[in-house]
Amino acid sequence: MSLSEESIAPTQTTQQDAQSGSENTEPVDSSMQEFYQLYKELLVTTLVLTGVVFISVWIAYSLNIALNYLLGACAGVLYLRMLAKDVERLGREKQELSKTRLALLVVLILLGSRLDQLHILPIFLGFLTYKATLIIYVVRVALISDSSKLRQP
Repeated sequence: MSLSEESIAPTQTTQQDAQSGSENTEPVDSSMQEFYQLYKELLVTTLVLTGVVFISVWIAYSLNIALNYLLGACAGVLYLRMLAKDVERLGREKQELSKTRLALLVVLILLGSRLDQLHILPIFLGFLTYKATLIIYVVRVALISDSSKLRQP
């Protein structure tokens, strides 16, 4: 299963138990299913956050600045997707993550410095939107785990 497939539903298979001869139904690669769910959650959160910030910047500043932010945010979503694809291949095909994703940011900043219509700061901050999503996710998970610890005697 790859990130480009539409369905993220868990696939199951039957595995033969060599000792007892019975069949057990277990999810295949449950950790990968968790990864796909996490990726989907981060992607949706990033897109929602991008929409909220885009509209806020448009209202507070101008459409040009908001579009610069949106360009950076789209590059950030693309970067997140490239990172997820790289992590997906990790272990099966590759032993380490590639660093070519950073070329996306470098090209974006160079483009922003060359063209008069583009502004580097909104583009860069838009690119970092996926990082804000990661911070939101970590804080949410930390608060959930803390609240569950408080309930246990």
